[in-house]
Amino acid sequence: MGLVDPLTAIVASFLLLGVMLYRRVNLGITLNATAIFMALLALDWREIPSTVYASVNPMTIEGRLTISVVFATFGIMWLSQLYKETGIIKQLSESLSRIIRNSKIVSSLLPAVIGLLPVAGGALMSAPIVDAEAEKLKLKPEKKAYINIWFRHIVLPVYPLSLFLIITVALTGTTIVSVVLRQIPIVVAMIIIGYLIGFWKVSNQTEETEGKAKNDLKAETKVFLKTFSPIMATIVAAVFIGVLSYNLPRTGVDVLIATFLGLMVLALVSKSSLKAFVNPLKESVIYDVTCATYGAFLLRNVMSAAEISEIFKPLVASGRVDTTLLLVVIPTVLGFLIGSPSGGVAISVSMLGGILTFSPKTAVLIYMGAYLGYVVAPTHLCFTFTAEYFKSSIGKIYKYLVPSFIGTFAAVMLFYFLPF
Repeated sequence: MGLVDPLTAIVASFLLLGVMLYRRVNLGITLNATAIFMALLALDWREIPSTVYASVNPMTIEGRLTISVVFATFGIMWLSQLYKETGIIKQLSESLSRIIRNSKIVSSLLPAVIGLLPVAGGALMSAPIVDAEAEKLKLKPEKKAYINIWFRHIVLPVYPLSLFLIITVALTGTTIVSVVLRQIPIVVAMIIIGYLIGFWKVSNQTEETEGKAKNDLKAETKVFLKTFSPIMATIVAAVFIGVLSYNLPRTGVDVLIATFLGLMVLALVSKSSLKAFVNPLKESVIYDVTCATYGAFLLRNVMSAAEISEIFKPLVASGRVDTTLLLVVIPTVLGFLIGSPSGGVAISVSMLGGILTFSPKTAVLIYMGAYLGYVVAPTHLCFTFTAEYFKSSIGKIYKYLVPSFIGTFAAVMLFYFLPF
């Protein structure tokens, strides 16, 4: 028996979570500290070691899943930092901007391509290109900022190597394919919404091709294919392994193998020496994000052991609160407050796991809620960096982000209630 009841434990733990986030303690430390604090309050202290071990017990599917996802996170962050350190990401973005001579497409596509890599401050990598292309379209600073933020994150719901997506399917017991297929039409809606809001009644600028344009196009295409090949190899490998075996995706081994294959391809493409290959491991962000991933699983285990979900059972059983409302509100609010979709998903799944059985539909609702809350959160670093770069107030950017948020959520609910 713990020191306090589950309700008191979760309130006290969330207060600690809020204070640590306000003090800008990194998410890895915050999630793990919150989980341990909650365990100390809500569990018999003798149960805590076994609860912690259960999250990484290699004899169970859940434990193997945690281990695989944590190491896959480490690999993905290593891949992203290696892309940055070798300059390959710069070559990739510049080649794409030269291949597509259309300012609207370049300024929306480039942030999305760079968004494939979870690089800290990645919004600043795409901002100069967006700024240059959007300047040709004579866009205001706040609209430039909106385009950079919105399109940078637009591919994540359907990107198999998205850490947020990997954590969501792992915690909900669904598969990446089942969730991605349901989120494809939502991403299409997001592209349409972003394009209409960002470029409505804006005259297009298309550069004229002249002289050796054909030769340039051929050369730039080769550069793009070469620099994009590590990401493509990783995606193809993950999908291929998932198709070959049902058991490997259940334990996260498909993404783990694919990630380290992508690392090897990138090392070959960049012709990295051993020193250059391991140099990104000096970056603390790799370990911060990896630690946050483990914290998400540990928090789920602690909340499950403490039976936190019991708080909601009387409300649902009496019909006073609909489960769909909980699936929408809880992850969205958490994603907004925490400024992290993975944290929002982890806590939401832990809170709701005892009152419903997760399916691809509910996983989509939880993911999209946490994701959209995060995209518009003022605590979201990409938002802050972009606003500072374009010298625009956050309030002016919200003029475009809020309608985009509402329109996308309408699409999410529409597809949620469709009978398939």
